[in-house]
Amino acid sequence: MSQIPPNLANLPPEVQALFAAQTAELDRKDAEMLGQSLSHAAAQKRLKAEMASVDAALSAERSAHARAIQNRDTIIADLRLQLHGHKKHRFGSKSESSAQLTLELILEEMEIEQAAETDDEDASSDAEAKPPRTPRKRKPFPKNLKRVQTTITPSDACTDCGGSFKVLGTDVMEELEYVPGHYIVNQIGRPRLACTCCEKVVQAEMPSRPIPKSFVGPALMAHILCCKYGYHLPLYRQSQMFANEGIDLSGSLMAGWVGKCTKLLERVSDAIRDHVFEAQAIFMDDTTVKLLQKGKGRGKNKTKTARLWVYARKENTWASGVPPAVWYQFSTSRGAEHPSQHLATYEGFAHADAYAGYNDAYRTGRIKEMACIAHVRREIFDLYESTKLPVAGEAVLRIKKLYDVETQARFLPASERVALRQEYAKPIFDDLEVWLKEQLGKISSKTPLAKAIKYALARLPKARPYLDHGFLELDNNTAENAVHPVAVGRKNYLFMGSEAGGKSAAIAYTLIETAKMNKVNPEAWLAWVLERIQDHPANRINDLMPWAYQDMINAKTAEAEAKGAA
Repeated sequence: MSQIPPNLANLPPEVQALFAAQTAELDRKDAEMLGQSLSHAAAQKRLKAEMASVDAALSAERSAHARAIQNRDTIIADLRLQLHGHKKHRFGSKSESSAQLTLELILEEMEIEQAAETDDEDASSDAEAKPPRTPRKRKPFPKNLKRVQTTITPSDACTDCGGSFKVLGTDVMEELEYVPGHYIVNQIGRPRLACTCCEKVVQAEMPSRPIPKSFVGPALMAHILCCKYGYHLPLYRQSQMFANEGIDLSGSLMAGWVGKCTKLLERVSDAIRDHVFEAQAIFMDDTTVKLLQKGKGRGKNKTKTARLWVYARKENTWASGVPPAVWYQFSTSRGAEHPSQHLATYEGFAHADAYAGYNDAYRTGRIKEMACIAHVRREIFDLYESTKLPVAGEAVLRIKKLYDVETQARFLPASERVALRQEYAKPIFDDLEVWLKEQLGKISSKTPLAKAIKYALARLPKARPYLDHGFLELDNNTAENAVHPVAVGRKNYLFMGSEAGGKSAAIAYTLIETAKMNKVNPEAWLAWVLERIQDHPANRINDLMPWAYQDMINAKTAEAEAKGAA
């Protein structure tokens, strides 16, 4: 009980008692209020803890929902990309060459349709008058084509007076015609001669032939090779064409010829390889072919995936003046040992894709990698084509600016190409790399766009050497173009019959495609080579290269024109 203050001690007892009771009531209420305050503080603390727990749970739930949505979007984007790829594979163009072929076929059909409609309009008297169309300028026919002249006159004498005509001039119209090809049989006679004095018997030696003890001539062998590997016509179809002319040449017989002939031409292919590997920079790629695996029993044959490797040299874009060439090699697998073996003697830059099998060759230090920007663009462009993402579209436009600079640099000397690239391409290249890194930080690492950007950022540093070397290109399209004939051919012959057949195909592709790259008629060149290779010195094999043949043809043409002018 509270003590009574001294100044109230003289008050009556009842007043003191009242004061004491009021004081005790006040103490009780203070204690009660203190208890309530403590209880309220505890409740508030408990509520705050509960609210923090609820907020954490909601935040975790929101994060889980965000991750689920992100994963869903990633899956959707991947599925869309796969669906786009499947649609493109099934319904769209399979490659640039097939796209061009499809376009050419469409244009061809449109031109036929337009020509038919034009004929109908001309035949109709009610057709509306149209302004005359500018005549198409065509390239003149080659001068070496045989001209068959036909003169048409209205009559021998004037129908009005019966007088004779004098020529004022002649209007000549040239019409291209086709005379079906024909075959000839060369009968090579070697009479046995006896001396009338000493009776010694002599006979001329048999001339060298591409394939000894066979009846195939050089031109026919060249024709068979070019039809099979240059125009993708399998041997059994060629056999049917020969049969139409009454000539019995089975597919197996011609297959034997092809094998022996390519073996004979292997040293020309090796010389082309040496020419390719003398370059400061080459282009390399590979493509699949089917190899027949012979099984036991009927119907047990299967195929496995083999490879044709491509190594090309093309320097006309920087005006080096060296003839282009391409060398093919066959292997039964895609193991890294194959390109390492092929490149054992090469030293320089190599344009290539990101195939890890080339890394062993790069580790030697002799070969420096030059990445392909076309592959970088293709990854991003395919993504943009299927998803229409603005970032992908912007990346494609930035890469296009690099190609705009290359258009200006094409066919300039190497030093001028470097100067142009340093001034215009290098800032674009640097900005592209920085911009891609910034975009990568703004998106999820699991999205297809992030994968494409990561691929680009991994390849760009390896593409940077082209800025400092004028003999390097921005992409590996030269090698990809050399792969196209193989891709078209395998749709016709379906598979290689054996490993030896694959090696023969590699040799044939080397010769035919190198001739095409030099704008040389491969059939005429091969016939010329086969006619003389048996007796040609091995140390002068370069005299048989397609550019040497073309120089000879040009010299003969110039000589004939000079005689004609004289």
